[in-house]
Amino acid sequence: MYDLAILGGGPAGYVAAENAGAKGLKVVLFEKGELGGVCLNEGCIPTKTLLYSAKMYDHARGGKKYGITTENVAYDYKKIADRKTKVVRKLVAGIKMKMEHNNVEVVRGDAYIQSGSETSIVITCNTQSFEAAHLLVCTGSEAFVPSIPGVKDNDAIVTNREVLSFTAAPESLVIIGGGVIGMEFASFYNSLGIPVTVIEMLPEILGGLDKEVSEMLRGIYSKKGITFNLSCKVTKIEGHKVFYTDSEGNEHNVDGDKILMSVGRRPVLDGFGLENIPVVVERGIKVNEYMQTSMQNVYAAGDVTGFSLLAHTASREGEVAVNHILGIEDKMEYNAIPGIVYTNPEVSCVGITEEQAQSQGLEYKISKLPMAYAGRFVAENEGQMGLCKILVSAENKVLGVHMLGNTSSEFICAACMAITNGIKVEELKRTVFPHPTVCEILKEGLFEMA
Repeated sequence: MYDLAILGGGPAGYVAAENAGAKGLKVVLFEKGELGGVCLNEGCIPTKTLLYSAKMYDHARGGKKYGITTENVAYDYKKIADRKTKVVRKLVAGIKMKMEHNNVEVVRGDAYIQSGSETSIVITCNTQSFEAAHLLVCTGSEAFVPSIPGVKDNDAIVTNREVLSFTAAPESLVIIGGGVIGMEFASFYNSLGIPVTVIEMLPEILGGLDKEVSEMLRGIYSKKGITFNLSCKVTKIEGHKVFYTDSEGNEHNVDGDKILMSVGRRPVLDGFGLENIPVVVERGIKVNEYMQTSMQNVYAAGDVTGFSLLAHTASREGEVAVNHILGIEDKMEYNAIPGIVYTNPEVSCVGITEEQAQSQGLEYKISKLPMAYAGRFVAENEGQMGLCKILVSAENKVLGVHMLGNTSSEFICAACMAITNGIKVEELKRTVFPHPTVCEILKEGLFEMA
């Protein structure tokens, strides 16, 4: 009998397995694909590897602004793609080593829940049967492809999975959906000089993020040549042509060599026997603050809960689940989950937006400064201004931080810690920030808030 069986080797599953194994639990981890899940193999890591190549290309072409002369700058798409594959393989190998180091048994294949009670769960995989006292479901999510006429059996249409397998750049790209995934691929192909059109149903890209930051990013990419069609609904697709209507009902169409479907993701709930145990499923598997389902010995973490579809959220949820199994006091909180958009410039945010504060009727103060108030930002980002926006409560605690500007992703965690621990502004002001760094913008913003 195993102490813990885990379905899925993504950020929730492998982090939970590592922690459980390190703390002495007997763990079996089932994974039908590669360890690392969507994040490592089809999402976070491969896209950021591609985006870094694009950023290097941007820097090389823009060297003149920094006194650097370059000639005949070009990119090799196949080499960019090959490097992406190499990075992924290296990190997958690293996870395998972690599993071995922490005595986690990894079983490759399609696992299936045969039965379950409050004392044990029975799982089959590769004709073998496994019994465990606890189960952690981490089956992740998949790209949602809406039933738009013309989508089925159309080779021009791709999701994030297929676009990552390209060995040559498309001649042009139409992206349906202006969320995080859509904007990151828009950024990548725009840097390579590929014509990009984004069609978004909402009035603004990056719905849910701070509206002012989203507007600024869209403005930057509009100047770079991306065409944005907002408040538009796709009605049908015929071959390489996308038909859509605008907010006034007028009909339009646009051609694309490839059409990237990027309208969201949904939890993977079918195909592994979830129906054989009495857990409650709503948008995803329903869990409490300990990641525990309606069955006391069954937990769920990551995208399968349908709540926060982010790798770092999944990892933390996996930790919480293992701690609860072990009787360690811990619970999941979602008020300080950071979000990053790895465009160029990048967007980093945590906490509530100004729009959310207003809709909730919260009393708040706000500070807005260009990122250019930080000396290092000026030194490294010629011609850019950026934005740092800080919301503070009536109790003088940080409610939210929203930034547009490069390297902000590397210090948004400071704002996360401030929100998580309820640190007051006066305490943050007394913190010594290194100089010159871009992170000084946080302190500058707080001092602007008299």
